[in-house]
This record gives sequence, structure tokens and C-alpha cells, in this order.
Amino acid sequence: MNEPQKPITAQTLAAFAEAWNRHDLEALMGFMHDECVFHAVAGPDVLGRTFSGRTEVAAGFTAAWTNFPDAAWLDGDHFVVGERGVSESTFKGTKVDGSRIEARMVDVFTFKDGKILVKNAYRKDRPSLPS
Repeated sequence: MNEPQKPITAQTLAAFAEAWNRHDLEALMGFMHDECVFHAVAGPDVLGRTFSGRTEVAAGFTAAWTNFPDAAWLDGDHFVVGERGVSESTFKGTKVDGSRIEARMVDVFTFKDGKILVKNAYRKDRPSLPS
């Protein structure tokens, strides 16, 4: 018999954000549903680049730290309503070429069985800051 899952709360999303700031892939994937989907902020499609399934999503999450080795999500504000949630934060990071980004962003979540099913990331399209 499966144990009932605890519902996702704003505190759950805050812990998820903390795992992002630690660059802790194992912890992040612990929050994700087996059928997870991640829509990245950039990519060729209307939803950015889409990663589907645990292996692809893990690769997509890792790419954030590859592209921005010092990536941080600061000033988080989180809320949950039923099976949906939002995290708002300031993304700060330096690309490997030295250019920097600092922009407000949101993640829009869909939950299933007490886990994150979909993480859909949006970020302001602000020009890079000087090195």
C-alpha cells in the first residue's frame, strides 16, 4: 500500500529553492515526480527548452549551473494554491564568458502526488550586465 503524500506547501518550495542555491541535484530530484517536466527559461520553442522525465530534467537542472557556475536565486517568495504554485525570486549569475545576469523571475509549478510534476521557468529579458 502506498503511503499518502504530504501536500506541497510554500515551505516545500522554499526548501526546493534552497537546494537550487546549494546546487544540490540529488535534493532537487527528490522533490520531482517520476513523470516530471521542466520548461527552461530559454530555448527554441514557445516554452523554452523542454526536458521530460527524470534523466532529462536532471540534465536540464545541471545545465543551469554549467551555464552559470555561481547561479543563485535570491529573495524568494512562494505560494501554493491546490495543485499549483509559484516561486518568485531574483536570479543572479555569471556566464562562463564573464557576462552577468540579474533579473526577477518566476517558476510556475504543477504538483502531482505530493511532488513537482511541472516546473515552468520565466525570467525577465534584461540585457547582460558588464563583467
